[in-house]
Amino acid sequence: MILREPLRTQHAVQSIVPLGHVPAVAPAAMDIIFINGLRGETVIGIHESELYHPQPLVIDVAMGLPRSLSCNTDRIEDTIDYGAVREAIHTLLRDHTYTLLEAFAERLAQIVLVEFGAHWVRLTVTKPGKFEDVDGVGVTIERARGPVHESQPRREAEVFRLMGRGLVPGGEFEP
Repeated sequence: MILREPLRTQHAVQSIVPLGHVPAVAPAAMDIIFINGLRGETVIGIHESELYHPQPLVIDVAMGLPRSLSCNTDRIEDTIDYGAVREAIHTLLRDHTYTLLEAFAERLAQIVLVEFGAHWVRLTVTKPGKFEDVDGVGVTIERARGPVHESQPRREAEVFRLMGRGLVPGGEFEP
């Protein structure tokens, strides 16, 4: 599926595809950064009772990276900052205009993949207590990055650049 909304980011992703359409060459191991049970309120829904007053949502997000560089560097810049993702979710809760949880979830998946650089995301958006006889209703989606063109920046290239820093005579060294 091609993104409908233009994205304003440094690193473009060719497409975001449902997980079932991801080629079998996906990395075998992923580091999963997650947020469980984020609670917020927003106006979302299709029924008259949902259109004017905020209602609670509970959001779970799992974001995958092939072996995060931060495992070696201990630097937040080398992984996904779940605090920043949390803030992005709260901003989306406040500013969106979606009526369906599916559209809200899709936009959140795009944010995680494109703006935060995840390679894979699974997220669940739940309306708790929507009906008195169920704990919650909602949607779970999984998305992964589509193929990346060779002209697009790759995380691996940045790793090699950082590894080589200071190894070339006359080059600058940054600890």
